[in-house]
Amino acid sequence: MTPRIVSPRLSRRLLLTGSSALAASLVGGIARPAISRAGDRPQLTHGVQSGDVSGDGGVVWARADRPSRMLVDIATTDSFKDIHTSLFMDALPESDFTAKALIEGLPASQDIFYRIRLQDLSEPTIIGEAKIGRFRSAPSDRRSISFVWSGDTAGQGWGIDESRGGMRAYATMLKHRPDFFIHSGDNIYADAPIPAEQKLPNGEMWKNVVTQEKSKPAETLAEYRGNYKYNLLDKNVLAFNADVPILTQWDDHEVTNNWWPQEPLTRAEHQRRKYAEKNALLLVARAGRAFHEYMPMRTFITEPGRVYRKISYGPLLDVFMLDMRSYRGPNGENLQDSYGPDAYFLGPQQIAWLKRELLASKATWKVIAADMPIGLVVVYDGDRKWGSEAIAQGDGPARGRELEIADILSFMKQNKITNTVWLTADVHYTAAHYYDPNKAVFQDFEPFWEFVSGPLHSGSFGPNDLDNTFGPQLAYIKAPSKEQGQNVAPSEGLQFFGHVAIEGDSGVMTVTLRDIDDNALWSTKLEPKRS
Repeated sequence: MTPRIVSPRLSRRLLLTGSSALAASLVGGIARPAISRAGDRPQLTHGVQSGDVSGDGGVVWARADRPSRMLVDIATTDSFKDIHTSLFMDALPESDFTAKALIEGLPASQDIFYRIRLQDLSEPTIIGEAKIGRFRSAPSDRRSISFVWSGDTAGQGWGIDESRGGMRAYATMLKHRPDFFIHSGDNIYADAPIPAEQKLPNGEMWKNVVTQEKSKPAETLAEYRGNYKYNLLDKNVLAFNADVPILTQWDDHEVTNNWWPQEPLTRAEHQRRKYAEKNALLLVARAGRAFHEYMPMRTFITEPGRVYRKISYGPLLDVFMLDMRSYRGPNGENLQDSYGPDAYFLGPQQIAWLKRELLASKATWKVIAADMPIGLVVVYDGDRKWGSEAIAQGDGPARGRELEIADILSFMKQNKITNTVWLTADVHYTAAHYYDPNKAVFQDFEPFWEFVSGPLHSGSFGPNDLDNTFGPQLAYIKAPSKEQGQNVAPSEGLQFFGHVAIEGDSGVMTVTLRDIDDNALWSTKLEPKRS
């Protein structure tokens, strides 16, 4: 197969968000340049995206092939006869020609169409062809809503095999026409190169589209950016992004497997990857910049790299997007009896934010989007079979990172915060866990559900052991069998996502675990508790 090469460009991040950063509107008497018929018009290289759609607006994103001014029109019909808002943002080399903007003041419960064109900054009379995306604005009333979630895209070397339909799970999710999609982390696998071919157990060859930046584990800023651009070569991903807004968080593979801040890159795994850097923190800085450049998410002036945030989607739903990676202590044995820096997972500042926002939430349902599950044991150092990568450290009382979860769950019980549901991915299989205090070692909490679903397009693994600290009961699981082994190819069908539907009148939440062929594997209806 002839490789597709995406040329790397080293640069720094530029983000323009909100009306204060976007200068003036293009309407109001200012003449628009005519669209040039020249063959060398600026091009939108990787489709369009939207994200973080909430009651006060949403973010739109695109990437240009040269220094360009992105001209954005917002309307409630795809004809764009009545434009609600027009604005512009500049795509420059410093941001790898990406740009995004927060669109504010949108009407509630409307189909919102956005049109993006490029104006060549060197030849302002030259305008490129438009691309159109859409999303549905958040409701102000109790209309029914639905969304999907999953994680883990392009892992373990399983890239885009166009002869097998590419990343088909995105096309399957799109059939549900969800209001939004929660990507639970591992948007990319920066540490996992994409080879031209991989051999399947039946002797067939999986044949990948390949790029230069995906030929080795990412270390440079250009290589991290190239990981996001790789996923955006897939036709299913592009179609999905143009129609469904994304709420995203990150986990480990956006940087390197099982990282923690300031981790020395000395594990056997790091040596096999031949990292030139000596510490993870520089990789984290580069990876974080690429993540924020390529994800259509809101940013915070007070902490530009922040990932945790609340997305309010009408009176029925608040989504709390967590960051279980950036503030954690070292991945050690996770056996601390008292809380301190070595036991940090979310960290004190994020915990204080979560408690404050949960207490203030008036939404019927509080979905906590976690990038890792609570009760599944995940090993940190696979070569030594040592250490704790996630929260669970084994059966028994709350210790180490579990102290944070115990504190949060007790807080919710004491303050009568009800109707909380945890959604996650990470472990590359799908499962439903019911946390029952009557069967737990730590019991100061109200029962709740945690649903696991993934991968979207990666190798399938598992199952993992359950830790009894918080009493998780396994209601459903689908993972590779012993005969199938581990790192099962996407072509075997063990690719999963979850679908959530909330009825407007009753507030009943239906959670369904589905596979890549859209088979409903398991479902449950959750009745909201009335406060």
